[in-house]
Amino acid sequence: MNPILARLEQNPVIAAVRRREDLPLAAASPAEVIFLLCGELLTIREDVVRVRRAGKLALLHIDLLGGIGRDAAAVEFIARHVRPDGLISTRSQLIRCAKERGLLTVQRFFLLDSQSAAMTAETAASSRPDFAELMPGICPRAIRALAGKMGAPIIAGGMIETKEDILAALGAGAAGVSTSSAALWEM
Repeated sequence: MNPILARLEQNPVIAAVRRREDLPLAAASPAEVIFLLCGELLTIREDVVRVRRAGKLALLHIDLLGGIGRDAAAVEFIARHVRPDGLISTRSQLIRCAKERGLLTVQRFFLLDSQSAAMTAETAASSRPDFAELMPGICPRAIRALAGKMGAPIIAGGMIETKEDILAALGAGAAGVSTSSAALWEM
């Protein structure tokens, strides 16, 4: 079984850390999976180690990482030297690269309209991420419509601000919900 999916079955709330100073709170939370949405080349290894010491999975958003490019060499460096459990990206080529290096992958998709939803399903089928994160995550109808077409479990993310938002996304078929709201990490 996919390690992220197994952890999401224990707790479907993913702690999405946007500020490094919030990492201790995320590490101490009941969340089993942490998305690192901040960081720079000089500190990210330390952050991943901190998450792992807390017994949680650490996934690094490479598109938001400072001090490193967004190409195959960057993925190789991260896989060898930073060693997160996985990578998050909006870029299909980085998702494929990360999968080749044995990392778990989450591809982020931004839904704007029905055409972007159709393209999202096609792109996910091509890049084959382990998870597709749909943003904004407050669109249960879109989650329900895309759940069978993605070829990967769905994570709902973006604009998740209440317990009701989490329950609606999970009820629509999301396997998990990522939120930067620390109050919701305790659910």
